[in-house]
Amino acid sequence: MLHIVLLEPEIPANTGNIGRTCVAAGARLHLIEPMGFQINEKQVKRAGLDYWDKLDYRIYDSYPDFMEKNPDAKIYMATTKARQIYSDVSYEDGCYIMFGKESAGIPEEILVENEENTIRIPMEGDIRSLNLGNSVAVVLYEALRQRGFENLNTVGHLHHSRWKDGTV
Repeated sequence: MLHIVLLEPEIPANTGNIGRTCVAAGARLHLIEPMGFQINEKQVKRAGLDYWDKLDYRIYDSYPDFMEKNPDAKIYMATTKARQIYSDVSYEDGCYIMFGKESAGIPEEILVENEENTIRIPMEGDIRSLNLGNSVAVVLYEALRQRGFENLNTVGHLHHSRWKDGTV
């Protein structure tokens, strides 16, 4: 299992979207307070649609609380300040991928302590960052790709008759 960690998320729709992505990917979501919303807000559930009840998630009071409860966690920290690209890392089973809050990212003092495990998504020019939900999907699905998408459906099935007889 892979773990996605959101440090002090601020926008409920992003967290709902990320929750839905975690359900689809078979990942556990870790939410570190303070958050900019209550987890029961309708925006979170709307963004996660009917998947929120299927989400495996944990909530922590603070970053120290998270670290205390996950002392052996191998954590990759996504930041625009990292030197290595997210696709250059080999993601181990059970690793954690952390993302900071939308307005400020992961605090620099945390990044400095974990510099060797920081990762970035390449971007052109002066773009500050991608949307948080998009960033989580990009990195999470790279980690899943590296692991051969184990336990995920990798083949779709078309049911329309025109697809079956090759006329489309």
